[in-house]
Amino acid sequence: MAIRSNSLPLTDDPFGQITPPRPLSLVGDTNVKITDDDVITVENADGSVTIDLNPEHEDAGPDDTDFSRNLAADMDASELSSIASDIMEGIDRDEQSRKEWLDTRALGITLLGLRLEKPRTDAGTSSAPLEGMSVVRHPALLEATVRFQATARAELLPAAGPVKVRNDATVPPKEVQQTNAARDLADSLQGKDELAQALERDMNHYLTAIATEYVPDTDRMLFYIGFGGDGFKKVYNCPLRRRPVSESIDAEDLIISNAATDIQNCGRVTHRIKMRRSILRRMQILGVYRDVELSLPQNPFADEVEKKKQELAGVKAPTRPEDQDYTIYEVYCELDLNQFAPDEFKDKGLPLPYRVTIEKDSKQVLDIRRNWEEDDDQCLAKQFFVQFPFIRGLGFYGLGYIHLLGNSTNALTAAWRLMLDAGMFANFPGSLHAKSAGRQNTNTFRVAPGTSQPFDIGALDDIRKAIMPLPYKEVGPSFTAFTQHIEEVVARLGNTANTQVGEGKQDAPVGTTLALIEQNSKVLDSAHKRLHAAQAEEFQLIKKRFREDPEAFWRQNKRPTIPWKKEQFLEALNNCELVPVADPNNPTSLHRIAKAMAIKTLQQASPDLYDPIAVDMRIMRIVDIDPEGLFRATPAPQPPDPRMVAIGQKAQAEQVKSQIALLEAQIKAKSQEAILQDKAADRASREKIEQMKIELEKLRVIEEHIIHQFDQQRIEAQTQHKMQLDQATTQQKIQS
Repeated sequence: MAIRSNSLPLTDDPFGQITPPRPLSLVGDTNVKITDDDVITVENADGSVTIDLNPEHEDAGPDDTDFSRNLAADMDASELSSIASDIMEGIDRDEQSRKEWLDTRALGITLLGLRLEKPRTDAGTSSAPLEGMSVVRHPALLEATVRFQATARAELLPAAGPVKVRNDATVPPKEVQQTNAARDLADSLQGKDELAQALERDMNHYLTAIATEYVPDTDRMLFYIGFGGDGFKKVYNCPLRRRPVSESIDAEDLIISNAATDIQNCGRVTHRIKMRRSILRRMQILGVYRDVELSLPQNPFADEVEKKKQELAGVKAPTRPEDQDYTIYEVYCELDLNQFAPDEFKDKGLPLPYRVTIEKDSKQVLDIRRNWEEDDDQCLAKQFFVQFPFIRGLGFYGLGYIHLLGNSTNALTAAWRLMLDAGMFANFPGSLHAKSAGRQNTNTFRVAPGTSQPFDIGALDDIRKAIMPLPYKEVGPSFTAFTQHIEEVVARLGNTANTQVGEGKQDAPVGTTLALIEQNSKVLDSAHKRLHAAQAEEFQLIKKRFREDPEAFWRQNKRPTIPWKKEQFLEALNNCELVPVADPNNPTSLHRIAKAMAIKTLQQASPDLYDPIAVDMRIMRIVDIDPEGLFRATPAPQPPDPRMVAIGQKAQAEQVKSQIALLEAQIKAKSQEAILQDKAADRASREKIEQMKIELEKLRVIEEHIIHQFDQQRIEAQTQHKMQLDQATTQQKIQS
C-alpha cells in the first residue's frame, strides 16, 4: 500500500473558510473510490492499494455558492486593471494627505538620540552646523517614551495573561433558591461560571504560550504609541499558522487619509505588507491569491520613516532583486461590483465593502473578496483593525511625545551642546597671532601640562602682543536656570518627574496621596483609558475570529482546562465577555498601592467591621502579590495597637483609682457603722441589765408572794387544825 500527498493542506482564509475544489475526476476507472473527505483510494492491477490523502485538484470553475471565494478569478483582465488603477490613485492621495505627519515622525526618530554620533572635523559629515561642535542629544523624548512603554506594559500585559472573563449573569440569592426553577437556574449559572473560568484560563494560555508573538509584538507597539502617538493591531485568521492572529502594524504601513475620523467609518484602509517571495508563493498555492506571474520587485518601497529606521539601525536594503520583498497593498474599500452584489442590492449602484489585494510594482490584483458576513442583510463591513491612540489630536493619526516634546527636546539639545562647547572652548580656547611675530612651523599651539612651547615673537618684546586668546566664556547662571526650567516642564508633560506624594511624612493622609498622584498623572491616565478601550475592542475581534474557526482555540493546546467542543466553546463565547485585566482607573502601580493603603487604614480604624485576613488578601491581589503560604492555618493574635494599649492602660488606671476610692469609702462607712454598732451594743447592754434587774425584782416579788402565800396557807392550816382540835376536844367533852 502506498500513501502520497501532493500539495499543501488548504487552511482557513483570513476572511472565512476556503472551500477546496473537488478532486480530479477519474473517468472510466472503476477501481477508484472517493470518500467525503476527498481521499482517493485506487486499487492497482497488482493487488496493491494507493491512497491519496491530498489529491491534486482541477479547477472546477467558479462556484457561485462559495461566499468567501476569490472573486478576481471570475473577472476579466481589463476590469481588474481598472480597479487596480482607481485604488492605486486613491492610495497615492491618502499618502499625500499624511506626508507632513510622516515627516514629523521621521524627524522624531532622529530626536530619540539612539544613534551614536561623535564630533567630526568637518561640518558636512555630522549633524552639527559648526566644525568640531558637540552632537550630543538630550534624552527627554527617549526617557518619556521608554517610561510610558514600561508603565503600559505592566498594566496591559501582566505575566498571568491580559484577559479576564466578565460574566454578567448573577446567581439568585439563597432565599430565592427554594423553587425547582430557581435551583435549576442557579445550577445553570454555576455551570456557566465554571465554563467562563475555563475560557479565561485557556484564552490567557493561548495569548501567552500558543500565540507567542502576541506579548513581544504588543510591547513593541507600545513604544511606537508613546513615541509617535498611534499603534494599530490587525486581527485575522492566518492561513499559514491556522489560527487567529493579532499583530501590530507600524503606523506608516497603515495608509489612511488624515481627514478620516475613525478607522471604523473610513471608506478606504490600506495595509502595506512587505512579503517574501516564498510567502507570496505559498499564498498562491493555498488558493488565497491568484496564481499569476509576477515580475521581481524593481523599486523597493522606502518612505522617509523607513529610511530613518534603516539609517538608525545601520542597515541597507538589499540590492539584488531576488532578495527584495514584494510590496503588497491589502485594501479594504468599497466597490460597485453589481455581478457579486446580493439580490436586494443589484442595480442599485451601491458600493459594498470588499478586500482587494494588489502587488505594487506589477499592479496585479491578487484577490478580491467580500468583506461582510454571509448572513448580514445590511452588508456592513467586517472589522479587522484596532487603533491604539495615545492622544487624539487634529487629524486621524494620534499625537505622541514627538508632538508634545519635540520642540522642547530640540531646545534642550541645543542648550546641552552650547554648554559642552562653551566648556570646551573655555578650557581649550582658540587664539589669534600677529603675522609679524615671525615664521612658525605650525599655527596650532597646544601646551601639555608641565611643558613649554617656544614661539618666535620676532622684534616684539612682549609675547602677549603677539598672541591674543579669543574671549570665550562659559554660560551664565541665568541660562542654566532657564535650561532647568525647560527640563522641569518637559518632565511634567512627559510624566517623568518624581512625584512627591508623601510630603516627607510617613503618616500622610491617603486622600492627599491619591490627589497628588492623580494631579501629576492626568496625561498618562487619559492615555491608559484609551489603550484599555482599544484592547477591549481587540479582544472582541479575537472572539469573532474564533467564531469563524472554533477548533483553532484548542488545536495547538495539548492540555486544555476542559475538553472543549465546538458547541460548548461557542456557548462560552456568547455568554461571556472578554475584557482586559488592566484597570482603566489605575494607570500606574502608585494608584493601586494608595488605594490598598486606604483599605488598610479603614480596617485599622474600625477593626470590628472588617475581616483582617480578607483585607490583606484584597491588598495582595491589588499589588499583585501571591498570598500562597503566607497565612497561618490558625491566625496568630495580632499585636495590639500602641494607641489602643495606651488608652487601655489609662482606662485601667482610672478603674484602679475608682476601686481605691470605693474601698476607702467602704472602710470609712464600716468605721462609722462600727461606732454606731458599739453605741447600740452599749445601750443594749444597759437595757439588758435594767431588764434583768426588772426580772430579778419580779422574781423577788414572786418569791415573796409565794412565801407569803405559803405562810398564809400554813397559818390557815394551823388555824384549821387548831379548830379541828378544838372541835374534837369539844365533842369529847360533850360525849364525856
